[in-house]
Amino acid sequence: MTNTRRPGRRPGSADTRGEILAAARRVFAEKGFDKATVRGIAREANVDPALVHHYFDTKEGMFAAAMRLPVSPDQIVPLLLDGPREEIGERLVRLILTVTGQPETREPMVALIRSAMTNEQAETMFREFVTNALLFKVADRLEVPHLRIEAAFAQLFGIVMGRYVLKLEPLASADPEDLVELLAPTVQRYLTG
Repeated sequence: MTNTRRPGRRPGSADTRGEILAAARRVFAEKGFDKATVRGIAREANVDPALVHHYFDTKEGMFAAAMRLPVSPDQIVPLLLDGPREEIGERLVRLILTVTGQPETREPMVALIRSAMTNEQAETMFREFVTNALLFKVADRLEVPHLRIEAAFAQLFGIVMGRYVLKLEPLASADPEDLVELLAPTVQRYLTG
């Protein structure tokens, strides 16, 4: 009798999703976001790739779950692009401030940022994920140059760093609505010229 792997849950495993996430963390850490594949993660977790897709629709969603990010590009991109183009700067700033405004959603992001600053593998993984899974998708849908979307991201990345890592005052305690009013026009200019 041959031993063939069949789709579905492995016998005896109570937390297949958790095992897939652990395998994903290892594969993403070793290969980076771009070179990691669903097939490779399934092989590492000793499951069928269909089971990986059952738990995580996309590689981006799996990365967000594995890195404990509060949102995935599958959620963010439609939120940003749904609505008038002349308000995308405001939506983007508001989204970043909302996601980072709560400790339970901010802490995983800040932890990944800190890791990316001190660890080359984490930096590669973070860069590839942010650019290819998020920024370039938005830029391509808006038909703006990648440089412009990266400049907008850099502006907001700086705000997150100043507000939550360096805790610069008065930035750290500023009202989010004041920051939206201050930053949205600049971010909008990056995205629409």
